[in-house]
Amino acid sequence: MELNSKPTRRHCLTRLAAALSASQCAWSGQGTNDRPKNVLLIMSDQHKRDCLGAAGDPVAHTPNLDELARTSVRFTDAYCTNPVCTPSRASILTGLYTHNHGAWNNTTPWPPEHKTIAHYFGGAGYQTALVGKMHFVDAQTHGFDYHLDFNDWYQFLGPKTKLYADELGQANSGSGLPQIDDLWRDSGDPWKGAREHDDREGPVAVGAISKIPEQDHFESFVARESVRFLRNYGKQRQPFLLISSFLKPHDPFMPAPRFANMFRAEDMRLPDTWGRVDLTKVPAQVRQSIEHNAPTPELRDPGQARKRIAFYYANLAQMDDCAGTVLKELRQLGLEENTIVVYTSDHGEMLGEHGLWQKFQFYESSCGIPLIIRAPGVSKPALCRMPLSQVGLLPTIAELARVPVSSNIDGRSFAEQVRNPAAQHELPVFAEYDLRNPRAKYMLRRGDYKYTLWTHDMPELYNLRTDPKEMNNLALRSDHQSTVEHLKSELLAWYKPPELDMPA
Repeated sequence: MELNSKPTRRHCLTRLAAALSASQCAWSGQGTNDRPKNVLLIMSDQHKRDCLGAAGDPVAHTPNLDELARTSVRFTDAYCTNPVCTPSRASILTGLYTHNHGAWNNTTPWPPEHKTIAHYFGGAGYQTALVGKMHFVDAQTHGFDYHLDFNDWYQFLGPKTKLYADELGQANSGSGLPQIDDLWRDSGDPWKGAREHDDREGPVAVGAISKIPEQDHFESFVARESVRFLRNYGKQRQPFLLISSFLKPHDPFMPAPRFANMFRAEDMRLPDTWGRVDLTKVPAQVRQSIEHNAPTPELRDPGQARKRIAFYYANLAQMDDCAGTVLKELRQLGLEENTIVVYTSDHGEMLGEHGLWQKFQFYESSCGIPLIIRAPGVSKPALCRMPLSQVGLLPTIAELARVPVSSNIDGRSFAEQVRNPAAQHELPVFAEYDLRNPRAKYMLRRGDYKYTLWTHDMPELYNLRTDPKEMNNLALRSDHQSTVEHLKSELLAWYKPPELDMPA
């Protein structure tokens, strides 16, 4: 056809058919390397970064995550944006810091105006699925086409839901009962007076063997339903984004017998930092948490502490087993070579370090998170030791999958490090916790140093190269004041905490 000639209807139809054929060919992966990559994001809750066989932990039984790590890039110095469930998860899915996404704590619904990874990938033609916990707080689904959560598990459990209510001992939205606080707000806890209570001193038990059959655990449910999704939708021409999100190793620390029997309390070793913190050189809130652990007061006793550690590792082993079920299905369906696989957690777990438990702190065990990424055709197995923030996970996954995202998000892609883990850039890592509260605190990791600004208490400064256990608070030393002031200025340039103007 000449350049100036008018296209005929036949020519238009021919070109349209060719375009449709090319599109279908790309989506089926035949004849082109441009077919969109699937994405499988496996998440856990409260996974201490170094509790991983691949990280050298001799106690951890994590063969499936270890195998994933052997074929992936493992990031050794990755951090969450906020060491508590809801704000951290909102950052992972939106690419925004807490002070911008507005989900301040575990009782604050995610503001609906922010796009999530599901909106971006859905807009790019992906089938988006979330199976498991995401702690949305209210009934929003935030763009996911396919969504199964705790309430669907309770429907599956039927009368056996009472076994889980007994394990929790009281209402606990962090563990999904209720999944949505408002459902019980008007009429109260429907399980009150119906639970069988144990001898725990606080709201969270030290640990015990679960009475729920293994196949009925939430982790088994998430694995089974993730497999169902992969079988039903993984072979479609439409690419998928699947998030499989487990609760364990988060409380309740009540694993199935098969995993509980792997670990004995008497074999567990207390951390080197147990009982060694100088309480005069840490903020008051840290001191109070060391002296009295409100959720589980029994952990003041070394024997009970060892018991908790054993049950934590058992929870972790059970989660790993179920994650392995999903990874095995991906491989058996022939989807592995065209699927970006990511494993991470929303925050860590102190697990007795410094005499502390759970999360809420900016110490490495709490704020550090495991992060493993396998991108077929892009990445090769390696370690990346560059400090980075989970706020960049969304744009990283999107860049690897060639999905456009907003330029207005906070996170910046570290896909370059997935391609070349040796590529190093000295970028600051920020985190925040307990916003809109006089006890708010903010963290900056810059090079070897980690600085914490407590809005109404003493600052903290640690050199992670010379003091990886964070036992020597350099912020109290006169010879480090210039470093403190420099990092404080950099942090305040990033975000000026309004809590500084609140009365203490």
